[in-house]
Amino acid sequence: MYRKNQTLNPTTPTATADTPQTPSLTPETIVEQLRAISSQVPEAIPMTPDQRETVRGHARSAKNGEILQTTISLVGTTDAISSAVGHDADGVRQLCDDSNRWGVVEDELRALLNGVSSANLVRRQQLAVIAGTAYGVGVQLIRNPEHAAIVPHVLEFKRLKALGRRKKPATTPQTPIPE
Repeated sequence: MYRKNQTLNPTTPTATADTPQTPSLTPETIVEQLRAISSQVPEAIPMTPDQRETVRGHARSAKNGEILQTTISLVGTTDAISSAVGHDADGVRQLCDDSNRWGVVEDELRALLNGVSSANLVRRQQLAVIAGTAYGVGVQLIRNPEHAAIVPHVLEFKRLKALGRRKKPATTPQTPIPE
């Protein structure tokens, strides 16, 4: 069970001796590799939230396998339908296959993002524990005159903590003054 003051340690070794260890990549190296991969996927063009919602609304029926199979059959029946939709039955089948294969990539990227985000959350939690401990120790040490050098640091920490707790004033919209 996780407790508030418990520090999670993602660096605990879980690999067995038989598992080959791969060197860890730096964040900068990963960003560089992700950008290189992104440049090789020309279809991966970011959309605005409104655009995504519009496209998502149109794509809902494409998740139904029976509708897709019927669509492929329908498009394959006559050239009139295949010319109207701009694809023959093989083209629709290929698009369906591509969608499924890229769905696996999407799932893997989500899992990777979740892992990176979780690891970073643990780092921030560890930093918060370190900061709290350092402050607590500092408060105790400044009671002794021989630690006078840390007084400004502890006072600055205290000031910053107070700023973080302060509520921001509610902003009221300014009404235009009639002329």
